[in-house]
Amino acid sequence: MLHLIVSDIHGAKSSAEKIIILDKQYNFSSILVLGDINYNGARNVPPVDYSPIDVTTLLKTIKDKCLFIRGNCDSRVDEFVLEKKFFNIKKIKINKRKFILTHGDLYNKETYKIHKNNVFLYGHTHIYELTKTKNNSFILNPGSISLPKNNNPRSYLIFDDEKELFSLYNINDVLIDSLSMK
Repeated sequence: MLHLIVSDIHGAKSSAEKIIILDKQYNFSSILVLGDINYNGARNVPPVDYSPIDVTTLLKTIKDKCLFIRGNCDSRVDEFVLEKKFFNIKKIKINKRKFILTHGDLYNKETYKIHKNNVFLYGHTHIYELTKTKNNSFILNPGSISLPKNNNPRSYLIFDDEKELFSLYNINDVLIDSLSMK
């Protein structure tokens, strides 16, 4: 099964549309949204297509397969309009492996104890990361699908749980990097 991992939409309508297009193409088992969904906050310039209402409308069409993590720019209102609970941190299992999902502002790779064989997924930095550690754990950040930083492209991750493979793509669906869990 395939899982889409995105972060830091920040109210960009084109990014929400891209998520819908990707889901129609791949029919994801789950869509893991690692926070900062509708709002840009005081540190970020709003995306040129900034439209939180449109982002909400689009994501509500696939909300049943979405797991939403609360980012530092998200509010309780977002839970209300998306009609789905947000989590500060969430632990899930995919193929017997523990995945820890967080935005990265409250819990991050420096402050959270990542155990052997676990997968730590975070956003917040707007900079992608695919790291396998010495203890066979994995630290991944899909970057931002809307507002990347440090000359990173707009990006997203797809996890193929049968191949145990993370693939990072830019917004134009060009493979940037991959990381095997094998």
